[in-house]
Amino acid sequence: QVQLVESGGGLVQAGGSLRLSCAASGSIFSINNMAWYRQAPGKQRDMVSSITRAGSTSYADSVKGRFTISRDTAKNTVYLQMDSLKPEDTAVYYCYAVINTVYNYWGQGTQVTVSS
Repeated sequence: QVQLVESGGGLVQAGGSLRLSCAASGSIFSINNMAWYRQAPGKQRDMVSSITRAGSTSYADSVKGRFTISRDTAKNTVYLQMDSLKPEDTAVYYCYAVINTVYNYWGQGTQVTVSS
C-alpha cells in the first residue's frame, strides 16, 4: 500500500514563506510525475506546480517566480518552497504522484493560510 504524507502547512503573514513536503512510502518501484495542487473554499482543485522524474518543472502563472518545486528521488519526497505569499494563496494544498507507472495517489492535504 502506498501513502503520500504532506507536512509544512500553517499560518503565515503576507510576504512570508512556507515549505511544504510530501513523502511517499509503501510498495514503490518507481515514481513518475509529482505535483502540488490546491483547493480554496468553494473553488475547484487546481494544479500549482509539477515536476517530472527527469526534473522538468512547470508552474501555474499565479505562482511563477514565487514558488519552487523540487524532489529528492532517493527519499521519494517532493517539496514546494513558497515565497512572497499572498492572501490569495490560502488553500488546502494536496500532493499528487504517479507511482508504479500507472497508479495515481493523493495526499490528505495540508492547510496554508496567508493573512493580510
